[in-house]
Amino acid sequence: MAILRKAEIRKMTPRERESKLTELKTELLTLRGKARTGSVESSGRVRELRRTVARILTINQEEKNAL
Repeated sequence: MAILRKAEIRKMTPRERESKLTELKTELLTLRGKARTGSVESSGRVRELRRTVARILTINQEEKNAL
């Protein structure tokens, strides 16, 4: 999965964002577990997922405050 940029996230509907957020959080949880056992293939992926989750949450909050 590629990094989601702000413009791509803003084009999504709120329902799509929530779905993507759940998917990313699940993947992040899985990777953190693998990192603890030392079997993670890409340590940079955890950072990428954390940042993408933060982007989605930020945009959700911005849209909520704009109303």
